[in-house]
Amino acid sequence: MNKQGNTYTIIYTSGMVIIVAFILAFAAIGLKPVQEKNIAIDKMSQILNSVNIASTPENAQELYGKYIDDSFVIDANGKLVKGESFAMNIADQMKLPEDQRTLPIFICTDNSGAPKYIIPLSGSGLWGPIWGYISIENDGNTVYGAYFAHQGETPGLGAEIDKPPFQKQFQGKHFFIDGAFTPIAVQKAGQKPQNGADYVDAVSGGTITSKGVQNMLQSCVKPYAQFLESLNSKNI
Repeated sequence: MNKQGNTYTIIYTSGMVIIVAFILAFAAIGLKPVQEKNIAIDKMSQILNSVNIASTPENAQELYGKYIDDSFVIDANGKLVKGESFAMNIADQMKLPEDQRTLPIFICTDNSGAPKYIIPLSGSGLWGPIWGYISIENDGNTVYGAYFAHQGETPGLGAEIDKPPFQKQFQGKHFFIDGAFTPIAVQKAGQKPQNGADYVDAVSGGTITSKGVQNMLQSCVKPYAQFLESLNSKNI
């Protein structure tokens, strides 16, 4: 066969494409279990961060098993339903009508012995998805801790939502004011919400990302309102 001809070039190129595709497919299949494990470990670490427990990739599984001692799934009425909480993607659930969503909850019992209820969050920032977890005290109202992350917010501006100074502001804030669900506001420094909601200072220069966090808290925590109210009623 003439190696300078078009036929040889086409056959050679096609063969190389098939070989490379096979190698890549084989590598992807082989690496998938490792990738899935790393994703699960990262998720455990994020959940732990929301209850103020620092972890590393090396000890996240151990700490998760120690402190996250239960999880379950509820509907918008706060009733238990079937579902696997850890595998559930809250971003997919947020696309459904509120009455069709299934909502995962994780429970942390720390050294104090008092349970904390962890709710997953999903929303949009300026440049892409934002997400996180927020933990609530056994009263169903008071924030114990918060963790936020992002895909591509601007460094030094919107990206600051994943830093402790922003996240720690949420500790001690409340979702219910005078018995009514009132999401925590994220306000420009020096401003207060007109509805009397608890609030934190927005990231300086990250207005759109900050509002994304506020909208995420509104849309993701509101479906849990009946469940949180039931916790509060047990403590009255």
